[in-house]
Amino acid sequence: MIWEQVRQQYPDQWLVIEALDAHSDNKIRYVERIAVVAACCDGTQALQTYQDMHHQYPEREFYFIHTSRMELNIEEQHWVGIRGLRSNHEAYIS
Repeated sequence: MIWEQVRQQYPDQWLVIEALDAHSDNKIRYVERIAVVAACCDGTQALQTYQDMHHQYPEREFYFIHTSRMELNIEEQHWVGIRGLRSNHEAYIS
């Protein structure tokens, strides 16, 4: 699905989504196709579900977001931690 279809099907809801088709340009992540992983009752549950999914499937690209947002504005952030630079990228929705 595309974001507009997701917003129509899940109005005013917190979701955990997976990017199925995406690309990066100028530190912005553009998501073309989306799968809805979970619809959540609030942001706290969405965050917890996102963390669980990310932990279970670290190679997949998950986000949590509220469908009141008109666009998926995803800014890439590369994190350096105790273990050094991670092989996959992290992003957040602004």
